[in-house]
Amino acid sequence: MELGLVGLGKMGGNMRERIRRAGHTVVGYDRNADLADVQSLEELVGKLPGPRVVWVMVPAGAPTQATIDELAQLLEPGDVVVDGGNSRWTDDEKHAEQLAAKGIGFVDCGVSGGVWGLENGYALMYGGDAEHVAKVQPFFDALKPEGDLGAVHAGKVGAGHFAKMVHNGIEYAMMQAYAEGWELLEKVDSVTDVREVFRSWQEGTVIRSWLLDLAVNALDEDEHLDRLKGFAQDSGEGRWTVEAAIDHAVPLPAITASLFARFASRQDDSPQMKMIAALRNQFGGHAVEKK
Repeated sequence: MELGLVGLGKMGGNMRERIRRAGHTVVGYDRNADLADVQSLEELVGKLPGPRVVWVMVPAGAPTQATIDELAQLLEPGDVVVDGGNSRWTDDEKHAEQLAAKGIGFVDCGVSGGVWGLENGYALMYGGDAEHVAKVQPFFDALKPEGDLGAVHAGKVGAGHFAKMVHNGIEYAMMQAYAEGWELLEKVDSVTDVREVFRSWQEGTVIRSWLLDLAVNALDEDEHLDRLKGFAQDSGEGRWTVEAAIDHAVPLPAITASLFARFASRQDDSPQMKMIAALRNQFGGHAVEKK
């Protein structure tokens, strides 16, 4: 089968290769001409036989919207667009409605796997009508890990990105727990080899996971993480998870705290801690440190 793939960055480029290894033809477009197979979306659509499947892997928001706007003018009834980027689930219904007016199907797909996906496969969470999903299924099968697990038709349009958003929220909390435990182990004098403690947890414990394996990899490269700055970005999906929890009155204390911890990492001189220090000084006469 033939697939059009828009966006050939770290994820998209490796996805193109994995799909090709499964025996399918992929026509890729990227704004970076050195990565692209064609020089425009119009050329990409022209090279695909109908009914077409075009998979979009570009940044969420305006870039995705602009791509879908252009595809809506180029594709034909019976074609299907897959949004495999990290779009907010609330955008999916709008995109599906926009394309449906042209007779074009829409599937949203959360993709997890990062730089390891080429060899290990990508976890896929997708949403949409069964008839549209069926047209994309051969490419889902090519991308997913081997075996029965690793892919799910999560529900109707928006379900894929919602599931991936919750996945990333859980990821935030798990990483925060590992990070807090690592810092505590590093602080005490009695534990003399924190890296090997982490390594020992890789077998026989209830907290073993791929994230733990990656933590050990990082400690093997830099045992005390001395070469790193204590700063962590957030992709946006952690925020969306917390916002969805508020909308549905679902308590998410661990995920919310992990998101706020990332915000705290960006403050070299925390304004909140200034107020806390000032209050402690006011009510208890506790010493304050001044610049």
